[in-house]
Amino acid sequence: MPHISYSELRNWSECTWRHKLIYLDKIDVFQGTEHTCYGTAVHDTVEHMLLGKDIEPYEHFNKVFDDELSRAGICEETQLTKEMRQQINGTFELVVPALDDYFSSKGGWSLVATEQELMEDINDSFKFKGFIDLILKDGQGHYHIIDWKTCSWGWNTRKKNDILYTRQLVLYKHFYAQKLDISPRAVSTHFGLIKRTAKKNRIELFRVTSGERKTKNSLDFLDKALYNITKGRHIKNKLSCKFCPFVSTEHCS
Repeated sequence: MPHISYSELRNWSECTWRHKLIYLDKIDVFQGTEHTCYGTAVHDTVEHMLLGKDIEPYEHFNKVFDDELSRAGICEETQLTKEMRQQINGTFELVVPALDDYFSSKGGWSLVATEQELMEDINDSFKFKGFIDLILKDGQGHYHIIDWKTCSWGWNTRKKNDILYTRQLVLYKHFYAQKLDISPRAVSTHFGLIKRTAKKNRIELFRVTSGERKTKNSLDFLDKALYNITKGRHIKNKLSCKFCPFVSTEHCS
């Protein structure tokens, strides 16, 4: 059965023509950068730490970072990658204390899963695919979905409420509750910011509201996307051209 991920849905929301080129015509244009390589290395290191793997965090980070840079074709150390290696120092040991503090009023926390795969029915024709970074259960038995995001100094209020980001967590919550056959009210959603250049509060956790109204709006948007994709409606959105890899190419002139 065909599936759609949130990254695909977001791509469609930004430009349905670009979505067609990438997901239907299968034109691969992804090119890793220092920032994507850094994010992957940080995510992988935090996951291994929370799973209790026997690693030295900074050695592990540098190995994964090097591997990702190599895959991206960045074979020589740049000023940015050098700064990133320096800026991550002192960060990983803050993750567990930040979680402890954040959930202290809820009786603490226990690990449920990392990189939890979702492959749940949307309807009779499509499934929703996703990977949840972290799922915890607090001391009161309530589930918490956390999506880690690496950034420089943090997010402002506008970005924290940006629907392009928050909709992902709303859908993760809906389909995770569906997977466990539990009430969505038993699940809360959060972002965890891992800041690269901040002088303090380098790990910031904050809740994202994901109630019934937001869930309905997100599912309606998902249905709209699937309807238009299956109908073959692909319209160019010129407002998304600035950073598009297809702009002024044979695929989109």
